[in-house]
Amino acid sequence: MREFARHLQKLSARQDGRPVTLHQLDKSSWQVDCVPSSPLVLTYEVYAFDNSVRTAWLDSQRGFFNGTSLCLRVHGQAQEPHELELVAPRAFPHWEAATGLEPLKTGKRGFGTYLAADYDELVDCPVELGAFWSAEFRAGGVPHRVVVAGAAASFDGDRLVADMQKTCEAQIRFWHERKRPPFKSYLFMLNVVDDGYGGLEHRNSTALIASRRDLPRLGDARMSEGYVTLMGLISHEYFHTWNVKRLRPAEFAHYDYKQENYSHLLWFFEGFTSYYDDLLLRRAGLIDDATYLKLLTKTCNQVLQTPGREVQSVAQASFDAWVKYYRQDENTANATVSYYTKGALVALCFDLTLRLEGHSTLDEVMRALWARCKGGPMAEADFAAVLKELGGRAFTRELAAWVHGTRELPLKDLLEQQGVNVMEEPAQLQQRLGIRVADGPGVVLKNVLRGGAAEQAGLAANDEWVGVEVAGSAWRLAKLDDLMLYAGNHRKVTAIVARDRRLLRLDLSIPPGVTTWRLVLRDAARAQTWFGPQN
Repeated sequence: MREFARHLQKLSARQDGRPVTLHQLDKSSWQVDCVPSSPLVLTYEVYAFDNSVRTAWLDSQRGFFNGTSLCLRVHGQAQEPHELELVAPRAFPHWEAATGLEPLKTGKRGFGTYLAADYDELVDCPVELGAFWSAEFRAGGVPHRVVVAGAAASFDGDRLVADMQKTCEAQIRFWHERKRPPFKSYLFMLNVVDDGYGGLEHRNSTALIASRRDLPRLGDARMSEGYVTLMGLISHEYFHTWNVKRLRPAEFAHYDYKQENYSHLLWFFEGFTSYYDDLLLRRAGLIDDATYLKLLTKTCNQVLQTPGREVQSVAQASFDAWVKYYRQDENTANATVSYYTKGALVALCFDLTLRLEGHSTLDEVMRALWARCKGGPMAEADFAAVLKELGGRAFTRELAAWVHGTRELPLKDLLEQQGVNVMEEPAQLQQRLGIRVADGPGVVLKNVLRGGAAEQAGLAANDEWVGVEVAGSAWRLAKLDDLMLYAGNHRKVTAIVARDRRLLRLDLSIPPGVTTWRLVLRDAARAQTWFGPQN
């Protein structure tokens, strides 16, 4: 719940040229004293200063908005056709407009009137405004457009477009083989900033935000880590075009804009999308085996280093998203698990199990699910039914354990049977101690993880770790790595921490043997049947 109404101001209403009275009913509803015989004109302003993909932004360089931030919904008329007129700003003659809405009467720069079938479509097509960079390509026989705002002179637009085309083609083949995708055109809106990352999917477009440093650069053919991250984001949001914007939870068949919309299935829609976003980059030939396994290693370690996986099932994480995932605090890692990362590993487990048993693959399950639900609302029972039909048996036990339970996933066994070895290596110091340290000067604890050495010693979130006593000597810590410099071979030290201005001396044992995973390809031929290029 983003509370869009808090940015609305100076709301007034007129009918037949005369003011009419408005009554506010709650935080986002108004009732107007008017008659049905003539048009009602509402006038208002919206404060637009959120440079993200979620709400609205407007300055002298760029404009952007989601319809939920700007467009009031008329009670009882949400199912009627809506028109939106974008008026070219006189102060910025070089600005253009881009949106996924159907143009009704527009000019070359994109300003004019657009049509939406209903309110849902209106607010599901955000609008980009400004002097942006623009390019077009075709994928699956359908025109795609990319607009990029804020790029530096080093930006290699041709390379970005070529790589996006490969990604889109791979995804269209994944879902439809030789058929066309379920949209007439598609729009990517990429806002490039100094530091940012995120995306929001829509029915025939997506809004993205990324770091300027992550864009491909002219004269540099490397696939940098940042560019891989950007392409993964693009792949993720594009996959959502099928997996959540069309194939979606039955509870999301119709949205209630007044309150939270609950579902136990975000592990499927976000998690399975997170599984396929990097996998389809590999199949599109944009990354190699080593890069893909590095990305998968990161996901495995993120889940394995989250104590909350032993507390909360991924189905419950989906349902609790409103109060836990989107309201994170110092205890989030101890009490919750991400339906993105664990959901991706659940998808991996289903895929490898299906492949090892020789009946089907998760690819085939996803396509069969699309056909079964006609690209529309689905329930977990639909997923279970398709698994049983294609997998040759019921997967009741796996659904109970992996989705609704908190047991460890059988990752290591499944990966090794698929030709990927799991190597265990010494973990970084933060993981060994069970802490996460905040960015900035000094050593300030952001999180203290359940069951770790730091929790056992009595350290707490927001403690400032000032120094350490070792074998009768006291040392001040400038950074966490200083601990091992001063501790040497000693495994028992005294941590000196400041909490609410009080200095505390806490006995800490530095545990040996804490490991992290690294995935290594052992049997390339066997693994290629899974993540190699496929049609």
